[in-house]
Amino acid sequence: MTRLIVLAALPLLLGADMSHAQDAKAAIDEAAIAWESAFNAGDGKGVAELYTEDAALFPPGAERVDGKAAIAEFWQGAIDSGLADADLETVEVVEAGDLAYEVGAVTLSAPIADGERVPVSGKYIVVWQHEDDGAWRMHRDIWNLNPTPVE
Repeated sequence: MTRLIVLAALPLLLGADMSHAQDAKAAIDEAAIAWESAFNAGDGKGVAELYTEDAALFPPGAERVDGKAAIAEFWQGAIDSGLADADLETVEVVEAGDLAYEVGAVTLSAPIADGERVPVSGKYIVVWQHEDDGAWRMHRDIWNLNPTPVE
């Protein structure tokens, strides 16, 4: 019985704030919806507003992208190239103090010849930072695409 009480109290003894972790998950879920909405509306600047001032993107096969202005330009370029219909799925969120990481999956559509579109899928990891204003914002963002199925 004593062992059960100690295990139950362990988060308190270690100073963990379990409600903060739940808040991080809820905030990240809301931000994913905001990211999708901005992206799907063609608003690269709106997407960039979800990042910290000194955020960085690590796109596959491309140079690192630093800062909100460059991130806005990057996402606007992706949108202008025809990427659309983004759908994010958070698979896991782990919070540790003022940082959290999210593991997720993404699907979207990409243009091909003759105006047709093909589905594209991938996976990502985002490091989130809890900022002084209480908001969780994306701080580091890296992703890659899944292999395209052969038909």
